[in-house]
Amino acid sequence: MKKGLIGKKIGMTQIFSEAGKVIPVTVVEAGPCVVVQKKTDENDGYTALQLGYGDISPKAVNMPKEGHFKKNDIPFKRYLREFKLEGANEMNVGEILKADIFAAGDVIDVSGTSKGKGFQGTIKRHNQSRIKETHGSGPVHRHAGSMGACSSPSRIFKGKKLPGHMGAERVTVQNLTVVKVDAENNLIAIKGAIPGPKGGVVCITDAVKA
Repeated sequence: MKKGLIGKKIGMTQIFSEAGKVIPVTVVEAGPCVVVQKKTDENDGYTALQLGYGDISPKAVNMPKEGHFKKNDIPFKRYLREFKLEGANEMNVGEILKADIFAAGDVIDVSGTSKGKGFQGTIKRHNQSRIKETHGSGPVHRHAGSMGACSSPSRIFKGKKLPGHMGAERVTVQNLTVVKVDAENNLIAIKGAIPGPKGGVVCITDAVKA
């Protein structure tokens, strides 16, 4: 990847194209991000940049992070994310990256944490079917049904689709299009929906071609 930013999901709206067509977009406050640390092949075995986003009170920073920021005289940041960017060696600690590194028409990938939906059954979690509700089905019409283990092998195979916690996981939506960039306010309008709730932190990178 060549470009990357940390941002915050502001919400969804719609804008009109020059042809008058309605485009649903998600607005993201992308940056400004500061380069907090450079990872190099000599010291770390790979090349990457650690970016920081969002101001935070010094009282809320623990001692290890405080030393991490003070080492390079960087203002305290709430979120830290690492990006393996091409040309990372050419950038310096303390440089600021803003939304204007992207432009309308760019194809990007957006990563974030999806909304948590709590403990859910197999119908909602795995899109399984319910049984008939005619006579004899009893109060189990939304249950998972037989596990099929019997006395041999007397266990549930790993990967069995069962009820459990749903959502709140890392999700990447690929090949989204940047519709508009407001460089002055560090806002990017992205066509379609992106993962996470309103106010959630996301990472934006240029799309990785297969």
